[in-house]
Amino acid sequence: MRRRLRILALTGSIGMGKSTAAQALRRLGVRVHDADAEVHRLLAEDPETIAAVAAAFPEVLDAGRIDRAVLGRRVFGDPAALQRLEAILHPRVRAAETRFVQRARAARAPLVVLDIPLLYETGGERRCDRVVVVSAPGFVQAARVLHRPGMTPARLAAILVRQVPDASKRRRADFVVPTGLDRGTSWRALARVKRLMQRRDSCARIGHA
Repeated sequence: MRRRLRILALTGSIGMGKSTAAQALRRLGVRVHDADAEVHRLLAEDPETIAAVAAAFPEVLDAGRIDRAVLGRRVFGDPAALQRLEAILHPRVRAAETRFVQRARAARAPLVVLDIPLLYETGGERRCDRVVVVSAPGFVQAARVLHRPGMTPARLAAILVRQVPDASKRRRADFVVPTGLDRGTSWRALARVKRLMQRRDSCARIGHA
């Protein structure tokens, strides 16, 4: 009997190591759809998206291209502007995700990962079989994020206000992968998640990794 495709969501708050976890899963042979990467592609390459964003925010268009830094400043701290931008981007990202899942299903892949930063914030967990959350102590998270160009404690605090708290994500997840220790610990946890997700009986709820 043909096994159905299993869909695992990968999420985590800013600075928790989600991108590194996604890379590890790819190295483990799992197909990963990166929602953030799709947003970047749409803003850089998709004419319809560029036109829609430029119509909503004319000041972000520079020589026919979207200036992502200007766009980020325009919507940061402005919930109404952010909502307008998300109304343009989210349906397009979701359509790309659907195409990704369809291709994986056609290829008879046993498992795919949807890398979605705002998973719980947008209700994305409802279209996935299981959720893995990456998590690290708050001081590790802050140290990572504050090393990014242009980041300040105030900006980090404003970002965290928009995100479901890490503790809540951990409670709601099927798997929690620690990323505040060494990479080997995270790798082993992710490898275990992959094994459990590919088991025939993984429809039952699985405990935390």
